[in-house]
Amino acid sequence: PGNKGFRESLCSEIYVDKTGLITRTNAVLDTRQKFVCVSRPRRFGKSMAADMLAAYYDREADSGELFDNLAVSQDSSYREHLNRYDVIKINIQEFLSTTHSMPEMLTFLQERMISELKRKYPEYVRSQHLSFVMKDIYAETGHSFVILIDEWDCLFREYQQEQEAQKQYLDFLRVWLK
Repeated sequence: PGNKGFRESLCSEIYVDKTGLITRTNAVLDTRQKFVCVSRPRRFGKSMAADMLAAYYDREADSGELFDNLAVSQDSSYREHLNRYDVIKINIQEFLSTTHSMPEMLTFLQERMISELKRKYPEYVRSQHLSFVMKDIYAETGHSFVILIDEWDCLFREYQQEQEAQKQYLDFLRVWLK
């Protein structure tokens, strides 16, 4: 993910500091409340918030300069979590728009994610099941994942009348994010 998307937001004329979300997210890391859903109407900055979280947490980015003058920098947890995690950021709409069914979308999503993880951690990817791949990587590296899912609910618009497809998607999320 890196910090390019958030850097672009900071350079925009209409940027509003929403780093309080980072403070809130830091407070629930490593707790049973770690699953956070940011729900807002369309066009209210959810994707920008995902870019912000990716820039803040991604351990392969050096984002201190982006956040040092923002509200989150005053929080006691600021330095503790800055650029300390492996970040996975996905946009479900991209996967949904390139497939024709829920099973196909879920298979494609898992294949792409495993492929990305294999590129970064080739020595630890020994399974074809996403949750096991991530558990193996964590067991070997000790690096926790922050998972950001943008447009996570788009399939409920696209598959409004298909309860089985919705159930398959929710079951996938339950198993993967367990």
